[in-house]
Amino acid sequence: MAGLSEAAANVGIDERHPRIQPRRVSFDWEKTPLHWIPGDPVATHMINSFHIVLPEGEKWFIQCVKDALPHIKDAKLRTEIKGFIGQEMVHARSHQSVLTQLLEVNGIDVSKITEPAAQGNADRPAQMAALKERSPRLWRLRLRFELAAVAAIEHYTAVLGQWIMDNDRLDEAGVDPTMLDLLRWHGAEEVEHRSVVFDVYQQMGGRYPMRVAAWAISLFFLCWAVIGGGIYLMKQDPTITRKVTLPRVYRSYRKSVRKGHIPGIFKLLLGEAPIYLKPSHHPSQICSTPQALAYLMKSPAAQAAGYDPY
Repeated sequence: MAGLSEAAANVGIDERHPRIQPRRVSFDWEKTPLHWIPGDPVATHMINSFHIVLPEGEKWFIQCVKDALPHIKDAKLRTEIKGFIGQEMVHARSHQSVLTQLLEVNGIDVSKITEPAAQGNADRPAQMAALKERSPRLWRLRLRFELAAVAAIEHYTAVLGQWIMDNDRLDEAGVDPTMLDLLRWHGAEEVEHRSVVFDVYQQMGGRYPMRVAAWAISLFFLCWAVIGGGIYLMKQDPTITRKVTLPRVYRSYRKSVRKGHIPGIFKLLLGEAPIYLKPSHHPSQICSTPQALAYLMKSPAAQAAGYDPY
């Protein structure tokens, strides 16, 4: 951890408060195969599960921080929130493009998951407005809990972002370069803005017990998203002719972990618990902003979007 702090100081980066800027990237999926990890549909679809939940998930993140923004007095954090919103809008759009331009054109329909999530986002503003009118105290309590849940998810997306930037075995496996760039660009920005929602939660009066409770619920959601979403996609994959069963999926999953195509899900989720649940934890203590910026300076999508490093 000291090494990361020293690296940040050497390039003039404040790990706690880096500059957060949206990069208007775009991706062309015409040449990307359905199994973009060659010969590994299980790992491909487990990661594809994030493409399903992230478009609406990112929109929910945005709603939460927008609700909190009028109550944030710290000028620096307000600026960071606006940068966070800009980045998450691009993330949602980019992952949506995978659904429509890659999965759907290959016969995979994810509307059973995405439509209820979209409806939940559409209904949420009116629900929050009605709750605020009825009971400002309960409105604040709900918002705090949602922010705590988002902060927990943001911890894992930052850790996954660091993992995918570090993982040379994906290059060795011949992963589709466009998909690899999307995942690493997104991961780099997750590392970059990893502290924002955590800081918003604290400034909204969030306390440690709620942070723990929201983490536990977020853990179940992430397990469902990766495992359930991956199996859901495999069952719809027209190229998979063998019956998709849990034993078969698990055996293939273990092989994928050994090859470095995906992290060990339970090891990742539970292994991060002592870090995130440490009472003194702050997101700036994990991951490396200089490394994230180094990737963004060579990302094909970020460079095509005119990314200007600072």
